[in-house]
Amino acid sequence: MIRVLLADDQVLVRAGFRALLDAQPDIEVAGEAANGEEAVALVRELAPDLVLMDIRMPLVDGLAATRRITSDPELTEVKVVMLTTFELDEYVFEALRSGASGFLVKDTEPEELVRAVRAVVGGDALLSPGVTRRLIEEFAARSKEPDGVEGLAELTEREREVMALVGIGLSNEEIARRLVVSPLTAKTHVSRTMVKLGARDRAQLVVLAYESGLVRPGWLG
Repeated sequence: MIRVLLADDQVLVRAGFRALLDAQPDIEVAGEAANGEEAVALVRELAPDLVLMDIRMPLVDGLAATRRITSDPELTEVKVVMLTTFELDEYVFEALRSGASGFLVKDTEPEELVRAVRAVVGGDALLSPGVTRRLIEEFAARSKEPDGVEGLAELTEREREVMALVGIGLSNEEIARRLVVSPLTAKTHVSRTMVKLGARDRAQLVVLAYESGLVRPGWLG
């Protein structure tokens, strides 16, 4: 059973999400929070698999709450997906840097929301190539010399190559075609790279790919 915590200051939004998710045989809503402070407290109390976190909330916003959750070593298994009204929300970039596994627009189709919950808990990230491009463009706009990324020296040449391809938004299937390997082999390389770098998920691996200098803005074409 996938346990989800809903964090949104709008009661009707939470009610709609709860009705949809509780109707699924493999998903249950473990709790609800009306602000970031409540969300962090409930995550620590309930240890859900995933938090659907609104970005804009009173007292403590979703961005600050996400940082608290993802930086807590006792909560490393908890995934956070940000909820936003607009796909180009200015905070999405910072949310991904803070450890969120991706984001959903609030008017997402119901079946897409359910699919997304299952995908993130299964280890995938909600990052389309278009979102990845904008993420890298944001890095470019704030650009400075790439920082050193701990663990990068431990990667093999193939793992560095795979990390760079993840960084430009390719899926495991696309990486497999690019490198002429099986999708399972590509997935294995991605998983090993994440483990060596201590990346929570694929979204964080994208961020690290740029911060390490493996991905450059010019790659956007």
